[in-house]
Amino acid sequence: MIVSLPTRLHPLALALSLALLGSGTAGAQSGADALPDMGSSAASLITPAEEARYGEMVMRELRGRDLLVEDPLVEGWLQGLGFRIAASSDEPDHGYTFFMMRDRRINAFATLGGLVGMNAGLVLESQREDEVAGVMAHEVAHVTQSHVLRSAEKSQQNQLPIMLAMLGAIAAASQTESNSNGNAIGAAVIGAQALMAQMQINYTRSNESEADRIGIDTLSRAGFDPLGIADFFGRLQRASRGNQGGWQAPEYLRSHPVTTTRIAEARDRAVLLAKRPPISSSINREEGHLLLPVGFEPERGMAPRAAEYAWARERLRVISAPTAREAVAEYAGLVGPESAPEVRYGYALALVRNGQAALAARQLDALLAELPKHLWVRLAAAEAAHKAGRPADATQRFEALLAEYPQHRATSLSYAEALIERGDQRSGRRAQGVLRPLLAGGSEDLLLQQRFGRASELAGDSNRAAESYAEASFLSGRAEDALKQLDQLKQRDDVDYVQRARVEARMAEMMPVVLEMRRIGLKPEDQGRRPNEGLDNRS
Repeated sequence: MIVSLPTRLHPLALALSLALLGSGTAGAQSGADALPDMGSSAASLITPAEEARYGEMVMRELRGRDLLVEDPLVEGWLQGLGFRIAASSDEPDHGYTFFMMRDRRINAFATLGGLVGMNAGLVLESQREDEVAGVMAHEVAHVTQSHVLRSAEKSQQNQLPIMLAMLGAIAAASQTESNSNGNAIGAAVIGAQALMAQMQINYTRSNESEADRIGIDTLSRAGFDPLGIADFFGRLQRASRGNQGGWQAPEYLRSHPVTTTRIAEARDRAVLLAKRPPISSSINREEGHLLLPVGFEPERGMAPRAAEYAWARERLRVISAPTAREAVAEYAGLVGPESAPEVRYGYALALVRNGQAALAARQLDALLAELPKHLWVRLAAAEAAHKAGRPADATQRFEALLAEYPQHRATSLSYAEALIERGDQRSGRRAQGVLRPLLAGGSEDLLLQQRFGRASELAGDSNRAAESYAEASFLSGRAEDALKQLDQLKQRDDVDYVQRARVEARMAEMMPVVLEMRRIGLKPEDQGRRPNEGLDNRS
């Protein structure tokens, strides 16, 4: 059951979250390494369960405003990267949610509930996965060190003395007989605000230094190059100094100011860590890993996991482009006969998005001749065949993928979308069959609920469609609509006992969320997009 946040915290937590989502975790110059305040009572501001539920609410709002990249392949890459970092952090069991924002501005942030977000623009600006992993490790450190809650606690501690000082200054100014006492009062208020801001900056400087130090250690333990984050910071700083062609400092530099000292400290720590023997060096290579047979070697042709990074970056380039035409135009200076396979893959995706599926299919077939077993290329080729009006070819490709990768989220969702777009009852039933195995673990999967709802509608199963559409409404931040839809479904005479019991239980879980939204004045019409809007056709 969803429990609302404590009244004493909710407005502050919401304001903090919105500030973080808008501009990243606050930070400034590097300072001395600071250990967490062992006497801090920050954890008393909110329980871990309440923090997790608050994070769920934020995610629903982000989905409802269409700010997230909801692409199964990109999400899979990001989750794999994020949990590899989290597993090597100081709190691997904290509970993290890693997500990608569609925004092309360079930014990343962390906030309550273990939420770690990254803009598409940051990945596009990076040159290797170690850089992205470095930024992610830095943000994970903000989570493990409870920097958001500690900042909230600090601001509360500072508020009373600053307010008293401000009142004293105003009282003193009011005793003067000068006509400028109004200006003096205004100056006192501004001065107090500036003092509060400076105290917050001073506090967050230690947070940034701490996140750098812990993040680099985590990065190294996770098996990434610890120089990754220093390299990324250095390139951003050089670009900022050059400031050519109207280039503006990225959002990440405004929220995480990078100085020469900070970069140097990061490099020094990374070099020190690089000199340490790797953790695996203590295992006799001839004896092998404890959980693997002696002499085990990965199958020849299996790409290392980091290879997904370049493909995900090109996929993000297409998804985050403002229009289909701009997506194609962006590849004019990138693609050529000697281009890397992932660049040609991105170009093909852009062509599909721009309605040039036949040309894209030819590009992808050429790629398949080089990489016949590459899942991402095979899936794109099946999608292109469908968009090009070759249903038999598309079905054959999708079915082959489904046989090789049963219950693979990206394959199942893509195939279901193609079936749904055919628009007939038989295709709807097949789409239901493709998606149904995912439902057991898909309660928080918006795309799955949307597509299963549409598939059920085509198949003539209106009751099941209504249930999925209600779930999609809830996941999109429209809790009030979801509750109403389930209530209407419950009133139908043809709803069987099992479904009715399931619907009533789900309504009981949604009710506290609805009550909380009413309490804070969030009207139903302001709660995000409707459930059947935009089965996400972005490639």
